[in-house]
Amino acid sequence: MYDLHYWPTPNGKKVTILLEELGVPYRIVPVHIGRGDQFTDGFLKISPNNRMPALVDDAPAGGGEPISIFESGAIMMYLAEKEGRFWPQDTRGKYEVTQWVMWQMANQGPKTGERGHFGRLGPEHGDQSYAQRRFADETHRLYGVMNNRLYDRPYLAGDEYTIADMISYPWTASWQLQGIDLDEFKYFKRWFEALSARPALQKGMAVTTGLPAEDPATLPPEEQERRRKLLYNQRARPAPVA
Repeated sequence: MYDLHYWPTPNGKKVTILLEELGVPYRIVPVHIGRGDQFTDGFLKISPNNRMPALVDDAPAGGGEPISIFESGAIMMYLAEKEGRFWPQDTRGKYEVTQWVMWQMANQGPKTGERGHFGRLGPEHGDQSYAQRRFADETHRLYGVMNNRLYDRPYLAGDEYTIADMISYPWTASWQLQGIDLDEFKYFKRWFEALSARPALQKGMAVTTGLPAEDPATLPPEEQERRRKLLYNQRARPAPVA
């Protein structure tokens, strides 16, 4: 049994897609990022960057104490290696996949996320036009990277469906909100439609936490202010006192 500390964001859904594709048992441990669960001492022990997802494996290969892993790319590599699927281990195949996992973590996720962040800011935060244009252009460029990669192969790493595809898909699911015209990227569109038809991927994308839906606008003003201070403009946390 794997425990996945999770909230249904693109980064969380990367891992639930893989778990569903593997068909292994797992348990969802909700991390309500809106109210700040990611800053609790218990969660920071397994995810020192105070970000979800994080995975705890109670039965690691070789036995011993449970293993905890943070960062979605590392989690997916761990699961695919342990379960022996979706990440070839020969040198060429392994690094063909690995470089695309790194591409997603360093480029697609952060740049697309920044596009969403600056696009949501209200006028009280000042003129955001440069940042909005910067990250909209970068998001468009990254779709082009995928499209050019896929023009002569069905999947990002070649002929096989791998964790490189699973990790990239959730950040493309909201292509309409990102201002993307799929007809501009026909090779990407073929890939996206093929992945979207996979039953396990559909199940992974649909995983919830079991918690009731919450409209932040209905929260008391003091709770809204507490969350804003907690979630935005974070600075370094003080180290524990020895």
